[in-house]
Order: sequence, then C-alpha cells, then structure tokens
Amino acid sequence: MSEKVCVVRTNLWIDPVFDQLMTAHDNVELKIIDVQAPPSEWHRTLSQAHYYHVSAAKDELPKGLFVTEALLEQCPKLQAVSSSGAGYDTIDVSACKARNITVVNQAGGNANSVAEMALGLVLAVSRRIVESDRVLVAQQASSREALMGHEVAGKTLGLVGIGHIGTRFAHIAAALGMKVLAYDPYLTDQDILLRQAKPVSLAVLLAECDIISLHCPLNQDTRELFNADAFGAMKNGAIFVSTARGGIHNEDDLYASLQSGHLAGAGLDVWTQEPPGPDNRLLGHPNVVSTFHTAGVSHEGRHNVAKMAAQQILLMVDGKPPLHVVQS
Repeated sequence: MSEKVCVVRTNLWIDPVFDQLMTAHDNVELKIIDVQAPPSEWHRTLSQAHYYHVSAAKDELPKGLFVTEALLEQCPKLQAVSSSGAGYDTIDVSACKARNITVVNQAGGNANSVAEMALGLVLAVSRRIVESDRVLVAQQASSREALMGHEVAGKTLGLVGIGHIGTRFAHIAAALGMKVLAYDPYLTDQDILLRQAKPVSLAVLLAECDIISLHCPLNQDTRELFNADAFGAMKNGAIFVSTARGGIHNEDDLYASLQSGHLAGAGLDVWTQEPPGPDNRLLGHPNVVSTFHTAGVSHEGRHNVAKMAAQQILLMVDGKPPLHVVQS
C-alpha cells in the first residue's frame, strides 16, 4: 500500500471545513501540531509533511513554526506550503523557491470581509461614530453639533492597490455615490478602469482624494510609502485608512499629521507591531478608530479562506496546479 500524502497544520483556530475536506480525501493523512508542544515534536511531525498549511498571523504563530530556511531543513518531503490567508508574512518565499517548494496563498478569499471593514472604518471616522460612543459612555455628551461628521456620498476615494480587496471596495464605494480613483503600478489603466476606478498617479491621488485607503502588499517598494511627505501631500482634512499591512505607513508621521490638524482622522486595522504596545500614541487618539487586524476575520471570510486552502492543497495532491501561487 502506497504512503498517504501527509498534510500538516497547527492547532491554531481554523474553520472546520479545512479538516472536513482533508479527511474526506482517501489519500490524505492530516496531522496537527500543538503549538504548545516542545519544538522537537514540531520537527518530528514536519519531517513527515508533504504539505504544510501555516498560519499567516505572525503575532500568533510561534517563531519556530515560521517557514524559514531552518525549518525547511527539517522537512525533507515538503512539496508545498499553504498560507492561511492572502498574506504570507510567516513564509520565506525565496527559501521555498530555492528548494522547488511551491507556496500558495488564499488571495481573494476574504476580500469582501476586508472591503467591508475598510468601509466601516471610513464611516466610523467620517461620521465620528466611535468618538460619539466614547463621549456618551463617559457621560460627556452635550451638543450634537459638536460631533457632526461628513457624509461619504460625493467624496473622492483613493485606493492604493486595486486587487481583489481594492476592487470589491471600489464597487461598494461607487454604489454609495463616491468617486473612486486608484493607483496600482502592477496594473494597466484599462485593468483599473474595468475594476470601476479611474487610474491616476500616486501624486494625483494624494492631492485629490478626500479619503485614502491602502490595499497593497508590504514590500520593498511600499515600506513607509506613506511618510511625512505623503501625508503632507494629502488634502487638508482628508481621512487615511489602512487594512493592508503595518509598515506601509509611518506611525509617527501619521500621528504628527493628525496632531497638526492636517488630517481629519484615521482608521487603522494594521500596525507595525502587532498587537500595538500601550505606548503607541495612535491608540486612543480621539480622531483614530483602531481595530486588531481583524478586517479579514469574519465567519464568512474565515470559512472561505479555509475552504480555498484545502481545495488548493487537494488540487496539488491530485497532480493538478493550484490557483494562487506566490511568486518570489
């Protein structure tokens, strides 16, 4: 009898559909690593793995379970690594490619969840919803006009990146009566137009948009793309939102732009350090709405991502190409 294909994941939370699909396949053996177990047990299990489904949450996954050169040395049978989300911060893609190990992500699986959260942050800041809640809870409510915000209808939204998430947000924003501009150096103008946005340069986007929302990856080109110069080039009274990755915006520069009054507010789901420390000055700022990198964490989003991950692994098990291969 031939050896079954070994799929390994950790015991960090995952939607049950992943295990259901894995165990339903006759040629797959699913093994689960306890993240609290000694590293020697991790390595023993990983040494048998043909496929490793790894959490993309770098603040939840133990560093010893990140896909690094050192971990790959413990995995002589490994054929592919699957990220638990669209991001792959816990995977050294170049190290995998050097060993001919395929890396897949779940691009688009939680796009609607993230787009809805981006909209929620825009509305929360623009309409001062969280600020109103804080005032009411503190029994400091006085004049309603003191908490008067702005409608988003008729405003110009700028998207930095218009992939799966940015495209979904563009459609939502257009339905609300917003004008949508987008900057994405990886797409043609025609591609952007088909995604219901007007293609513009980053300089034009900064100068013309009332609200800017980030939907691009963190890489060498985007790290601190939004710094003091970028914030200074934004319209006075504009709103900044990020559900992308911490590190694309400089947190100190954003704080300075808010303190000066140049920017009206910010909605932040991602942080340079996750979770952000108690000394992070953006936390609790009256004009900032903060969330805990939960934009993609909805019941529907988690189900879709887990199902997509299982389906991609099973495609490879059956000798077929996966749908979302990450390039180094």
